[in-house]
Amino acid sequence: MEEKNIIINYTEYNCAEELPQLEKTLLEKAIQATSSSYAPYSKFNVGAAVLMGNGEVVTGSNQENAASPSGLCAERVALFAAHHMYPNEPVKAIAIAAKQNGKITADLTYPCAACIQVMVESQKRSGSPIKIIVGSAGKIQVFGSVDTLLPFSFGNLSQ
Repeated sequence: MEEKNIIINYTEYNCAEELPQLEKTLLEKAIQATSSSYAPYSKFNVGAAVLMGNGEVVTGSNQENAASPSGLCAERVALFAAHHMYPNEPVKAIAIAAKQNGKITADLTYPCAACIQVMVESQKRSGSPIKIIVGSAGKIQVFGSVDTLLPFSFGNLSQ
């Protein structure tokens, strides 16, 4: 037997003003996307902004449904729309932010495992890492690859 460890590397910023301009702009678009969220049950509005290889940004927001779990998270809405609109472009980055009661959350809102698995598939399709930017009213964390969030992804199916 051998015990092993996983180390997660990421960059943490104290505020959006510290971010490089491209990441700051993407996070701002994710925050703006929260306004199109349909969250009458949770009152938790999430927005995501996806940067494509051609420079286009596609946004999405969470969409709830009374027949839970029929809704969809902001990250998947944005990624699926991005792949529909630009099927041959790689995803370069995704920013995620959430609001509750009209204010950006104090705590970071990380993507759920289902959304991370979709990010894994997007990263696999493009053959290059996807940067993940998770923002809050306080700190912002930037991960260089989806592998950082899900090192043991479901990806062993042959193509």
